[in-house]
Amino acid sequence: MSGNIFRLLHVRLLGCVVATLIQSALCVVSSGMLYGAQAATATLQSLHHPVPGGVAVVALPSTGRTAPKVTFNRKPVLVVSDERQGWVAVVGLPLDITLQTQVLMITELHSTTEVRFEVKDKKYREQRITVSNSRHVSPLADDMTRITRELELQNAAYRQFSPNAPSNVVFAPPVNGPLSSPFGLKRFFNGEPRAPHSGLDFAVPTGTPVAAPAAGKVILTGDYFFNGNTVFLDHGQGLITMYCHLSVIDVKVGDTLARGQVLGKVGATGRVTGAHLHWNVSLNDARVDPAIFIGQFKP
Repeated sequence: MSGNIFRLLHVRLLGCVVATLIQSALCVVSSGMLYGAQAATATLQSLHHPVPGGVAVVALPSTGRTAPKVTFNRKPVLVVSDERQGWVAVVGLPLDITLQTQVLMITELHSTTEVRFEVKDKKYREQRITVSNSRHVSPLADDMTRITRELELQNAAYRQFSPNAPSNVVFAPPVNGPLSSPFGLKRFFNGEPRAPHSGLDFAVPTGTPVAAPAAGKVILTGDYFFNGNTVFLDHGQGLITMYCHLSVIDVKVGDTLARGQVLGKVGATGRVTGAHLHWNVSLNDARVDPAIFIGQFKP
């Protein structure tokens, strides 16, 4: 009798192990599907926050096998394939966008059509910062020459539009740590108004490794007046990310990085009050809230 009980327990234990292994395998497969460029509807819809500084996910009236060409405000837009909706545009909305019906232009063969979508309002709070280096608030003439030159380089990087689709449309966080300054803050440096916060800050110490949130190509690096040590990654079709205030840059222009590959280390270079990572995400040359891409968006 005891032998039968032992065999029964043995079979049940094996069944539990097999079930656990199957469940783990399904989780791995599901994760791979979640982060694939040919994303499931739920993943794409998780990006849909059509507000100033947000993202609009718009289904396109196209049934062709080839992705249609889509533009927004005369700039090319990221287009991905969805097995339920067909071709879908993922559109970056700048912070200064007007709250009205917006228009996408879709071009296929020799015809052009329009698709309209709405932008909703969102309020951003204020942030007041004290900076010890007064030149980072009121730059000298020589500083302005440098700033203008560096701004041209960075804007050119944001405008790049490579043909390949991104490997992922949902990102992994570049560092593990608490979020500090959110995107869109109306900022005042030493009491003087400045441009809204165009990225997302992570409060992590100097030396923390910074990893690529998705596969990408290094298109620009440099030590800049405001941003300090900076890296730009091109993920494909106008999806660009930037990492600044780094203590160390571990990559060079032209390097191709895999998801999770270290590109540098957190620091306190440029205009900062302490060590942190400032992370920008840009879509069709519009700076958008990075929190959208890591599931941390707050309406």
